[in-house]
Amino acid sequence: MKKLFLFLMLLPLGFVQAQITHASQGRLDENATAALKKASDRFNQNVSFTVTLTTLDSQHKKTGSHSATVRYNKGKYRLTMQNQELISDGTTVWHWNKAANEVTINTLGTDDIDLMNPGRLLANYNQSFKAKYIRTDDDGTAVIDLQPRSARSYHKIRLFIDEESGLLKRMEVQKYDSSREIYDISAFKRTANAASQFTFDPAMHKGVEIIDMR
Repeated sequence: MKKLFLFLMLLPLGFVQAQITHASQGRLDENATAALKKASDRFNQNVSFTVTLTTLDSQHKKTGSHSATVRYNKGKYRLTMQNQELISDGTTVWHWNKAANEVTINTLGTDDIDLMNPGRLLANYNQSFKAKYIRTDDDGTAVIDLQPRSARSYHKIRLFIDEESGLLKRMEVQKYDSSREIYDISAFKRTANAASQFTFDPAMHKGVEIIDMR
């Protein structure tokens, strides 16, 4: 289940052309702050997208690849991958294992850094991360690093953002053992998500086993 929670952080980001300013004394890089603010504003709408996760070992050899579709709406999300779904209304999280016909219910903690919930992460990025604008590549891709302020299983998240459209193209989670998780983003679009998509109703799934961990 932890792998599902780490499966995606979708942050369509804007880019501001300005002189590079660097973080010091724990302050956020000003250029990165502007981009992250635009990203947060961009997520104040109903959206859907596809994420492909590729895992690399410490030798940068591919060890796995999975794809998922995600619907997102202001902190609420529904991720579908093979025989599993991860659903959150912003407070409660349902992990539905279709193959086992069971649902595990948890409460989303206020201090959780949930990469499945980009709106939540963006709303608290100044508390949870130090951000730094790195560069803009020749193809118009802006690069921004996020470094966690508290201990995590990774030391950096590197974002690759299309400068013109403001959409995230790739995210790399870089771990201490040199292994990586690479998230490629595609098919991002606005949708008409219904509130019922972000909850799990047992009455609609007869026979499902409920495991309530709250």
